[in-house]
Amino acid sequence: MSDTDGEEFYGLLVPLADERLIVPRACVAEVIAWQEPTLMEGAPSWYVGTVAWNGRSVPVVSFEGALGRAIPLAGGRTRIVVLHCLGSRLQAGNFGILTQGFPQLVRLNPDVVKPDPTRSFPDRSPVLCGIRMVNEAPLVPDLEYLEGLIADETSVAA
Repeated sequence: MSDTDGEEFYGLLVPLADERLIVPRACVAEVIAWQEPTLMEGAPSWYVGTVAWNGRSVPVVSFEGALGRAIPLAGGRTRIVVLHCLGSRLQAGNFGILTQGFPQLVRLNPDVVKPDPTRSFPDRSPVLCGIRMVNEAPLVPDLEYLEGLIADETSVAA
């Protein structure tokens, strides 16, 4: 047995337009095909709308939009990563993030994941930090912050 056996976990590399996110596999409920969301009038541009999933109306956001960047158009590879909420502020118990491709399952441990000190993000940002992996430099999203944005700035029907 190696020293890292207890420190390994699985994550998903979630492709965005120009970057990737890394999220723990345990936070992901399901990756679903793109479906046109139901828009909410007056919502911020990063709030894409809601989609039906498991009998619930789940809010969907554009991570790029939450960063203040342009929101990519949906295409043939667009998917929605449905995440479990970390708190209890959203009635649906889940929310989705748009992807620009198929997420990739990766095994992570301290030998392959290192902090990326070359990047910094504002305090009020949906990014906790950047990390370095073998051939990747993904962003670690602040899922609680995203959940709070959705709860604070939109009214989501369950």
